[in-house]
This record gives sequence, structure tokens and C-alpha cells, in this order.
Amino acid sequence: MTATSPTRTPQGVRKDLPADLSASITVFLIAIPLSLGIALATGAPLQAGLVAAAVGGIVAGRLGGAPLQVSGPAAGLTVVTAELIQHYGWRTTCAITVLAGFCQLGLAALRTARSALMVSPAIVHGMLAGIGVTIALAQLHIVLGGTPQSSAVANVLGLPGQLAELHPVALGISALTLVVLLGWPRLPGRAGRALRKVPAPLAAVATATVFAALAGLSLPRVDLPSWRSHALPEMPEGPVLGLIAAVLTITLVGSVESLLSAVATDKLIASERGTDNRPPRADLDRELRGQGAANIVSGALGGLPITGVAVRSVANVKSGAASRKSSMLHGFWVLLAAFLLVPVLDLIPLATLAALVMAVGVQMVSITHLRSVTRHREALVYGTTIVAVVLGGVLEGVAVGIAVAVALALHRLARTRITLERLDSGVHRVRARGQLTFLAVPRLSRVLNQIPHDTHAVIELDGSFMDHAAYETIQDWQQSHLAHGGSLEVTGRSGQAARINGADPGAAGKTGSPGGADGTDGGDGGDGTGGAHRSGRGHDARHAEGGRPAERSRRSQQRGTHQCCRPWTPWQNHCDHRAPSTRTATASTMAEAAAAAADDGGAQELSPTPRRRGAGQLASGISAFQRDTAPHVRDELARLAREGQRPSQLFITCADSRLVTSMITASGPGDLFTVRNVGNLVPLPGAESTDDSVAAAIEYAVDVLQVDSITVCGHSGCGAMQALLSSAPGVAMTPLRRWLRHGLPSLARMASRHHAWARIAGRLPADAVEQLCLTNVVQQLEHLRAHESVARRLAEGTLELHGMYFHVGEAQAYLLSEGEDFFDCRVFDTVGQHA
Repeated sequence: MTATSPTRTPQGVRKDLPADLSASITVFLIAIPLSLGIALATGAPLQAGLVAAAVGGIVAGRLGGAPLQVSGPAAGLTVVTAELIQHYGWRTTCAITVLAGFCQLGLAALRTARSALMVSPAIVHGMLAGIGVTIALAQLHIVLGGTPQSSAVANVLGLPGQLAELHPVALGISALTLVVLLGWPRLPGRAGRALRKVPAPLAAVATATVFAALAGLSLPRVDLPSWRSHALPEMPEGPVLGLIAAVLTITLVGSVESLLSAVATDKLIASERGTDNRPPRADLDRELRGQGAANIVSGALGGLPITGVAVRSVANVKSGAASRKSSMLHGFWVLLAAFLLVPVLDLIPLATLAALVMAVGVQMVSITHLRSVTRHREALVYGTTIVAVVLGGVLEGVAVGIAVAVALALHRLARTRITLERLDSGVHRVRARGQLTFLAVPRLSRVLNQIPHDTHAVIELDGSFMDHAAYETIQDWQQSHLAHGGSLEVTGRSGQAARINGADPGAAGKTGSPGGADGTDGGDGGDGTGGAHRSGRGHDARHAEGGRPAERSRRSQQRGTHQCCRPWTPWQNHCDHRAPSTRTATASTMAEAAAAAADDGGAQELSPTPRRRGAGQLASGISAFQRDTAPHVRDELARLAREGQRPSQLFITCADSRLVTSMITASGPGDLFTVRNVGNLVPLPGAESTDDSVAAAIEYAVDVLQVDSITVCGHSGCGAMQALLSSAPGVAMTPLRRWLRHGLPSLARMASRHHAWARIAGRLPADAVEQLCLTNVVQQLEHLRAHESVARRLAEGTLELHGMYFHVGEAQAYLLSEGEDFFDCRVFDTVGQHA
């Protein structure tokens, strides 16, 4: 389904003009000092910063795909540009900028904008932080009254000598600039609110300039030469490989910074404005195309490389800009200032601009980003990238960061911790944490061979992958251990039975096996509570049935060999849809079952029982629950009957039979207050055909039960979403169609360009149905916020809302990102990434 942008009427354009005009002036006042400061930091002619600011505003503003993003010279390219000027000279650097613009046009034509965002956020943040450190070190020399060196290392080594030759006047002006810059946003009172309308960078530069002029201080100032002598590009000269690397560096850094800024601007707009006054979402391929065209023009006119600038874009949004005209007008004001305000600009002290750019460099080392990468255990990648950028350069630093990220991922894949513990009960427990690959086989084999043959062993596998070598090691040891009279239980992280050799080893029918079909695994019932019962009632049941292996084997065989859902039900009557080959018992199991049948004096039927339907199926399920599960949950249910329910969350999901809420959330009795309906819909309060049952459940859960969170869970292949997509006007209303009208806002949201598309991390939606299923979760969360009880608890900070998506075919749950994803604010991540 193609999203279309809303058409703008001439009346709407005229209505937006005052807001765009006001915002453009604010951005212009920020752009002038920053553009001059960045040009100074790179060593380029100061006019080059003004040329880039004007071209970025007019060309990128007109052709780009992010309407409210403001482009121009940015701190992220300062280090790269400074290195190019030192190696090739200014005029060749302009030609490199032009070539980089053509590369960006090529990438846009190939529609690779989204691919440019696939670099790890830790590497991107580390790159920007490294650039910030390099900028700050260089500008510190100018702040102290000296001249920066050629590299960050040289700047650090030169600091002692610079401090020995301190220039008090330059240091005093720089200090005044920093004090005003940092203190301006904190001015108190009504007067402070009025003064804060002036951008802090402009206030800082203006204050320092006026003070230096009135005090008659003698120090270097801005010197804008005549435009007649402005340098234009020349044909590149130098090693071909070096020039190619320079072009690719400008292309890579400029594109990534621009696209990240566009996405961040979209997020800011979504958080600051309602749906009625938002511009269209950023078209990243068009934005890359606009950035390429702007770099071509800027380089051809002798300007700095251009990227999207986060500082100016934030100011543009917060100043109320309504369309791309604000960015274009800001470029026009810069152009006028470059010709008409030269005498005023020549009064600005260079130390003031250096202090301003140094503050920008320090701010690029974000504490928020550091906390984020630390929380995701990527601090090593982040820190290594910073150091590599500072010591070697941007391209080298990014390459080192990628190498470290790959090495770290491989280390995590190969790292496995295997421990052996002997419990007081005599049970030997082996815990394997991490992925079991051939690299872990020697340690795994050594630990397993330490377990005595005639004991009970529990192997706990806590990982998502096991290769063939590790599988065979466990399988061979299992057969040997059972053959010598031992017993075995293989579990996963939360205590659920795992399967080795096609069946639960606990159900193999060996003497003393603890995991019989009606033993401990039944205790896993109660919707996921079994892990807590293994050492209690399940342990007693194991001893009680230790002398009846044939009986347990017979029961296991009667219920089929499909063990994946035994923690919840015997599930035998749901397994007949499988192919006969998948229902065939293994040879060893069949032999044991036959022996058990012989001991019982009768033949054992090995083929699965025909599926029972209707009342027979229901009675069979109830009987299995009373026999297998009820003994293990009776105490917990009795406690809940005495104390009442205290669920932690309200769980709103679809009525689809494939969604077993307790199974996919590993919850038990008393955990979830569940509401199920067709399409997991939450009708808006006061909507036509409102179903009060959902609203009543929400009110009861929020106000009476005082739940801590509400989760809306959608799923793949939802029939309600398919019906919405295929609905045609004029069809007679049925109860189902009337109910599905509450899903129409989800359909409208998916078609609107005012909203970020919902997607699963790492891939695009498979089809329109999946896109609507994801979008519907986001939209129903918006409907939840409209309920009075929910809005009140959210305002108090005592309630959380969560979105969830369950892919039935993959048996994979995804959680809606809470704004931490760097690329998109509507991304569903796997639970493992959130945990």
C-alpha cells in the first residue's frame, strides 16, 4: 500500500508563511556564528562556511526529503575537511566535495539510504564522539591564544607549551563566550523567558564581540576577504587511491550524519506535534539526493561539505516551522548577510568562534549515548571507535569500530560457561550458559564425564544455538549415562523440558527418570509455573513413580512424542495434523513401549490415537489437567482463592486460537488479566458502536486491580486485519463488520505519511497484512491513552503501556521499541534484545 502525502492548498501555504518566516530567522541567527566557527576550525576560507550554509538552506531545503531538516556545514565533517585541506589544499578539497555529491546522487538512485543506517549505533556515536574530541582539542589552542596543530595527538602534546605561553585576552573572551553560551538557557524570571528567545550561540558571540569592541581589546578577529578573490575548485591532484578514499569518506560521513539527523528530526516532530500539523515523514532517498545536489553546488561555489545539522534542525522544529520554506528562507538570509553584513562580521573575535565550536565538540560526546551503549554492552566498540578516530582519522576509526564490533559478536557467539554443581539432594546439575558450538565440546565433555553413572543429572541449557558437535556430545553421554542406571533431565533456561534425540530425555522411560509424562513435566503446567515446582511437588512425584518406568513410558507413548507444549497440556489431541513421519516414535522408544506392553500383558498400540472432537476432546483435556497439572498448581490456586487476584498487567490480545497467552509470556495463574477480542481492538471512548466490555475491563484493571502495565499484542496472519484490507464499501453490516470499524484508524494510519511505519527490527514487513498487524498495535496503544483512567495513571507515572507482536509461524515474540532504537521510533525488537 502506498502512502500519499496530503495536498497543501494555497490557503494552507499562506497560513504557514508567518511560522516559517519566524523559524527561518531563528535558524539564521544560529547558523551565522556556527558556520564561521566551523570554517575556522577546518582551516578553510571563512566565506566557505557562509556559502555552505546558504546552499544547504536553499538547495538541500528545496530538494531534500526531510521538510524541516536544516542543512549546512556541520561539526561531524570538520576533522575530515581539515585533513583534506592540509593534504590537498582548499581548491582540491572543493573538487572532492563535488565528487562526493555525485556519489550521494548515485546512492540515492540505488535507493540505499536505509542501508546507510545499518551501521551499529555504537560505531556511529563513537565516530561522532571521536570527531568531537578532535575538534575540542584543536579549538582549545585558539581559546588559549595559540594555533592548533596538525593532529589530535600533536594538540595534546602541545598543550603544556601552550599553557606556558597563555594569552589572557583570548582566554578571557573565550571564557565570557562559554559562560553566556551555557548560562543563557538558564536565565530566570519573565525577563529571562523573553531573552531566551534569542538563540544562545548568537547571544554568546554578540556579547563577546560587543565587550571586545567596547574594551578596545587587541586580538585576532574575523577577516572576510573580498568575494572577488573567493577560491573556486580546481581539478584534483594527488594519488588516485588517496583521492578515492577522501571522496568515500566525505560521502560516508556526510550521508550517515544527514540521514540520522533526518530520522531524529522525524522523532522530534512526532513527539512535539499532533497528527493534524505534522509535515510528511522524511523520504530518506530523496534526502540523500538533496544532500548530493547541495554538495555539488557548494563545492562548485567554493563552499564546505554539507550535511543535515541536528542543532539547527531542532531549533527549526521548536521555533514552529511548518514547511521546507523555513530552511530555504534561512539560506536566503545567510546569503544576504554574506554580502551586506561583512563589516559587522569582521568585528567577531576568532577566540569567540573557537570557544563556540569547542563547546559543540564537547557536546558531541553525549552522556546519553554512553549510557545507551553501556546498557547494550557495546561500550568497548564505542570506546575503541573514539580512540581510533582521534588517533587515526574518521575512515580508519570507523573501520576499527566495525572490526571490533564483529570480533565482539563472534566472541559472544563462541563464549560458553559450563559449570557442575552437586545439590544437597544428590542431584548433579550442569549449567551451560551461551551458545554450544564445537569450541565448547572439550569443556562440555570434561564436565559431563565428572558425573557419576548411577546418579540423577540435570542439564540446564541456556542458549539459543547448539551445533552438531555439541548435540552429538550430549546425546552420546546421555545414552551412556542412562545405560549405566543413571537418570537424566534436560531443561531450558526457565525449567521447561528440552529435547535431545527427538524426545524429552526425561521421558525416555529409564529407571528413575524424573521427567515422565505425568511427573515433573506436568508440574510445568499451570501456564508456565512449572519451573518453580520442580524442586517441590515435582521432586516428590519423581520419587513416587521411580519404580514405574514402564507405566510412565506407556503414558508418554499414548500422548504422542510431541513434547513442546507439555508444560501446558498433554496436547496429544492437537498433534494429528503433523505428517505421519513426524509422529513416528524412535526405535528405542518403540522397543521400550513394546516391553512395557508385554509387562502389562497386552499389546501396545504405537500409532497415534485418532483426533477426538467436540465433547470428547474437551473431556479428555479436562481429565489430563486433573491428572497431570492440577496436583502441581492446586496450592497456588488455593492461595489465589484466599487472597484474591493481583495481576501485574492487563493483556489485550486477539481471540485467535493460535495465541496461548500464558505460553508466550511464561506466565501462570494470577499473572495476567486478559482481554481477548477479534483483532485486539481497543475502541475509542465515545466512538460509534462502542463496545463497553473492553472499556469496562480497562477501567477494572486500571482502577480496581491497579495493574502496573497494559500490553496490546497483535500477531501474524490476523484474520481481522485481512478482513479490513479486503473490505469493500456498500457491503451489508454484520456484527463482525460493525466491530471491525474500530480498526479503521489503523488502516488510515498505515496509509498516512504523517506517521512512521511500524516494522520489525532488521527487516521490512512481509506484506500489507503484516504491516497492518504491526500498525494496529501502535494505533490501539494510542486508543488506550484516550481512556480517562489510563491517561490519569500515565500522568501519575504509575502505568506503562507496551506493544507486542507475535509471529505465529516463527514462534517469535517482538516488543515495541521505547524510543531507544536509533533509526525508527516504531520498531518491534526481539525480546532477547530488550532483556
